[in-house]
Amino acid sequence: MNKSWKSYNTGDFFDELVTPKGSPRASARRVVNMLQKLPQEEMADRRSAAELAIREMGISFTIYSEGKNIDRAWPFDIIPRVIPARDWDKVSQGLAQRSRALNAFIDDIYNRQKILADGILPADIVLESGNYKPQCAGMSPRFGAWAHICGSDLVRDKDGRFYVLEDNLRVPSGVSYMLENREVTKRVLPELFENYSIRPVDDYPSRLYRTLASLSPRDVRRPCIVVLTPGIFNSAYFEHSFLARGMGAELVEGSDLFVGDDECLYMLTVDGPQRVDVVYRRIDDDFLDPEAFLEDSFLGVPGIMRAWKAGNVAIANAPGSGVADDKVVYAFVPEMIRYYLKEEPGLASVPTYLCMNEKDRDYVLANLDKLVVKPANESGGYGLMVGPHSTKAKRAKFARLIEQNPRNYIAQPTLSLSTAPTYIEDKVEPRHLDLRPFILNGKDTWVTAGGLTRVALVKGSLVVNSSQGGGSKDTWIVEDSQ
Repeated sequence: MNKSWKSYNTGDFFDELVTPKGSPRASARRVVNMLQKLPQEEMADRRSAAELAIREMGISFTIYSEGKNIDRAWPFDIIPRVIPARDWDKVSQGLAQRSRALNAFIDDIYNRQKILADGILPADIVLESGNYKPQCAGMSPRFGAWAHICGSDLVRDKDGRFYVLEDNLRVPSGVSYMLENREVTKRVLPELFENYSIRPVDDYPSRLYRTLASLSPRDVRRPCIVVLTPGIFNSAYFEHSFLARGMGAELVEGSDLFVGDDECLYMLTVDGPQRVDVVYRRIDDDFLDPEAFLEDSFLGVPGIMRAWKAGNVAIANAPGSGVADDKVVYAFVPEMIRYYLKEEPGLASVPTYLCMNEKDRDYVLANLDKLVVKPANESGGYGLMVGPHSTKAKRAKFARLIEQNPRNYIAQPTLSLSTAPTYIEDKVEPRHLDLRPFILNGKDTWVTAGGLTRVALVKGSLVVNSSQGGGSKDTWIVEDSQ
């Protein structure tokens, strides 16, 4: 038995597997009991087996360092995270509700702008955002769905309650790692699956295909769906190819596509041009179409916006979806839910201070050592400052940045992120984590069973992003009878 289980201390945090008294939570009892019985040598062997499986399966991610692209093996922890189904069902309903409201907001903004006229949201916050794309005005995609794939980041505070930390609506990534985490866990700890009823995640590619197919402008039995990638040097290329393969879709780059005189999109094939019905794009708006956005972009397809606006091709996520992917707009999502759905939010948002408001800004500047400060439109953990872990010089730098461009910064309390047992250097220790579920919107709305759990592998750190040294673990939604 690994002795570190005996000394495992949850501290003042909510631990996903262990109670404050040190006993396993009911839903995780069998996992903890089995892992506690594994000799230290065997635990190390299982971890080595996971690392070998990751290399053999080619699971990697790319980071950018000093002008170079570096491929690294996916950092994975073998101890799964366990969430009871009764807890998850409430979270899932809240995510579906939130996604419906966000899509209604995007559709409103590019059409009637009623929420702005009614004063629920200040117009300048939206219309002056870099994510607002006037080129999309007047469009209303099928089913009113703009953000067809949404990744909302969730955290648990010390009260054990889930909170939405942010919504990712432009080109959310990470779902392939959710699927691969499950495969690796099955390989190295197969006996854990014998006595558990764990909700599956491997149906995601088929669910994604059905969502995309429902968007097709043509009524055909099997629409032509392509995954548009920037290419092999993109940090998420592994995921692009993984999902294309899982759906049976073509993986293409911009040079593989063209818009014909009939304003339809075509793919170059050895048998001649083939009409494309749906594009799952993994390219940011600004690079999507040099006719509509950046003129010097070689990544996108000239004229694809014309084909989309003519209703001849569907694009997921729709161009312009990022107008709701703004950390300032995030603060107004609870009001959006009440406004569009006439419902109370099923999931809480984290309290947010908008530095563009003088009162909020004064509070933030006076409490930088206690708050997390984030730029409005960055992702991947870049550009933020965690006040309690910062230096005096860094706080002074962020004070200047806020004063120079208050619209670009928000601040939130430093949450006591939940922890879970993590196998670090032959010991089991608590590490902070978050969770990114994925919500699909097309003809129907569907939420993954769990999602991608990201782990801050550095002791005490709250930064979970893989690009910033974080790792990941399998996420189990287990039926309540377990």
